[in-house]
Amino acid sequence: MSLAIEGAPQEKASLLYDPKVRGIAWQVILFVIIGFVVYEAYSNAVENLQKAKIASGFGFWDVISGFDIGQHLIDYSAATGTYGRAFWVGLLNTLLVAVIGCVLATFLGFTVGVARLSHNWVVAKIATVYVELIRNVPLLLQLLIWYNAVLKPLPNPRDSFKFFGDSFALNNRGLYVPEPTFLPAFSAVSWTLLGGILASILFRLWAKKQQALTGRQYPIGLVALALIVVLPGLVFLVMGRPVEFSYPALQGFNLRGGTQIYPEFVALLVGLVTYTAAFIAEIVRAGILSVSKGQTEAAHALGIRNGPTLKLVIIPQALRVIIPPLTSNYLNLTKNSSLAVAIGYPDLVQVFMGTVLNQTGQAIEVIAITMLVYLTISLTTATFMNWYNSRKALVER
Repeated sequence: MSLAIEGAPQEKASLLYDPKVRGIAWQVILFVIIGFVVYEAYSNAVENLQKAKIASGFGFWDVISGFDIGQHLIDYSAATGTYGRAFWVGLLNTLLVAVIGCVLATFLGFTVGVARLSHNWVVAKIATVYVELIRNVPLLLQLLIWYNAVLKPLPNPRDSFKFFGDSFALNNRGLYVPEPTFLPAFSAVSWTLLGGILASILFRLWAKKQQALTGRQYPIGLVALALIVVLPGLVFLVMGRPVEFSYPALQGFNLRGGTQIYPEFVALLVGLVTYTAAFIAEIVRAGILSVSKGQTEAAHALGIRNGPTLKLVIIPQALRVIIPPLTSNYLNLTKNSSLAVAIGYPDLVQVFMGTVLNQTGQAIEVIAITMLVYLTISLTTATFMNWYNSRKALVER
């Protein structure tokens, strides 16, 4: 046993036993290994591309594609559209189904989740059967069922199902709805609607502040309804209904006029919504059950009915448990939209990684762009939901 003598020189420990030095050394080694793997992968890819005589780079971006896309939200045609334009068409189609799917899946999931806890035996059992049936069947199989077994057997355009007179038509080529044409006077309605939305937001902030200061509640919902719905509606009538509609009508072997919603889009949207809603329903049920039963009893003791208790007491507290897993389901829905390639919906994967990649052979560039797009969408969604979660978090004083 050795003892340190005061004033005597201290013996320095070896650097191998210094945790800080060893940590840095391991990080340097890991960095070198990753760099070596990346370099080898890049060199191998360049060598294979040269052997296959495939040019690298993004020169294909402005080349005329020469193929058509059934659904496009921006102007596009096979004669003038470029591969870059096809990319934007596919991206917008993906965003369209992802945004609408997240909204509808949230409403359906919350409804089913609350229904699972209903005291009505029939309602609770129907919700349970829905959740257990949908979430235990693969999504790809559900998409194929919706497309091949539900939508494709619909009648041809001549025997279309008609709704609301001849305004809506449903057949094996999709759903046809009236297409609006906005006249110049409609701008007054648009500005009124925009002003109503801003005014309702300001009123809500003011009402919340007043409630915190005085405890007095204001009819936020009724005021918002008047500003966003009633007021623009009155302006719409005063301006002489400045909207004209084009209705679908049978001409030859197909329907002309109106807006066509393709069956591939309907099958993909319905499949994604019903599948994701089953998982959201379980998240909502777990979130509600996480709230202490004493909160419900306290609300009832104050004379608050079941509906307001659920809306004002239970759901706000359950949201702190619901939001994090809900974010994961939004990300899953967006990524699962890539299964659209199985039913022919022209999303980003089907258009860009399918047709564009096959025609140009630019595998590395196309795959890298597609991965970057999905990564950007996922990070943006996660950032927004994390911000929303922080707003709903419990603030301790």
